Amino acid sequence: MDEASTTVSVSFDPALPPRVAAWRPWLGCTGLPIGADPASAANLPTLSVSPPQFVRAPDWPYGDVGAEAKPKGDAKALTAAIDDAFAKTSTTGVVIVQRGRIVAERYAEGFGRHVPQRTWSAAKSIAGTLIGVAAHKGLIDPAKPAPVPEWQTPGDPRAAITTDDLLRMASGLHSDFAGNRTDAVYFGGTHVGENVPGQALEAKPGTRFRYANNDTLLAAYGLRAAIGDDAKYAAFPFTELFWKIGMTHTFAETDWRGNFILSSQVWSTARDFARLGLLYLNDGVWNGERLLPEGWVRYVSTPAGPQPAGAPFGYGATFWLVNRTDGIPGDTFAAFGNRGQFIVIVPSRDTVIVRRGEDHAGDGFEIAPFAAAVLKALK
Repeated sequence: MDEASTTVSVSFDPALPPRVAAWRPWLGCTGLPIGADPASAANLPTLSVSPPQFVRAPDWPYGDVGAEAKPKGDAKALTAAIDDAFAKTSTTGVVIVQRGRIVAERYAEGFGRHVPQRTWSAAKSIAGTLIGVAAHKGLIDPAKPAPVPEWQTPGDPRAAITTDDLLRMASGLHSDFAGNRTDAVYFGGTHVGENVPGQALEAKPGTRFRYANNDTLLAAYGLRAAIGDDAKYAAFPFTELFWKIGMTHTFAETDWRGNFILSSQVWSTARDFARLGLLYLNDGVWNGERLLPEGWVRYVSTPAGPQPAGAPFGYGATFWLVNRTDGIPGDTFAAFGNRGQFIVIVPSRDTVIVRRGEDHAGDGFEIAPFAAAVLKALK
């Protein structure tokens, strides 16, 4: 470990050079390409901006002061639902927001309101939100072909894939199995542009649902091309979303070329998850400023594309549809992440339900019954 260069080197084979990972403020850790030495970390993209002063305001929802309120409903039943969440599984945090205020919050030992955890695939919903921000700014149109540079050669059939197809897991691109392996980008020292755009087209875009990290990576990769400025792209999640809504304990990681890995490589707190949910409860408006296009909430929560076969939940645009369980309103949608990361958004009840976890294989958390129990307790 080299604290001066904020790098870690690991040797695993005497015949091979050590692998190096580097950390940067706000952009987290990235694996350097095979053969790179710690000094190479100086060439990594960095963030040249810092949070504006207003996001350091103490009052909720930017800060933490005045965040709490008493629940409207059956407080004992709400406590019992949260007790059950912590008793049975590896729950690390729960935050319940009702009518804009936190009415319940609890953490496991070692976790807290300012302790980020990996979001896993809940990052995909963050990616979808960033596409919404870009759409509102006129940078990208989800209905048009995704601006992936490698697909612009005349005759390339992938040029027909829209950003909407990517957000709905309906690109039609090759995926070896659900989720698809992205180890080469996550751990192997490659970058998104080298590894992801070259996937072959297997089905007509918009006709097949196949959950794939690559679709989200390509949506974010296209956003980089649409912005057209590497420094502005690096700052975009922070200046245009996170810091505007007080998500100052959230950071998004990139590959060594600066491409955001928004399929899973984001770290965030339960309260920052709640802030993202509040943005959707407020129809994409924050403190009087519209950040998402009108109708974006309806867009992400509508199953307009092909749906996952035999799944307990439907799929919108980077959000799952949690509306097939008794006690859960039909407008409920959610961000899901591996090991039990959830942001459940219920516009008709003005409620956000956040659950964080470190669930092990075979020990999954049942979010729908938990959400139903919470909603039953609240008025």
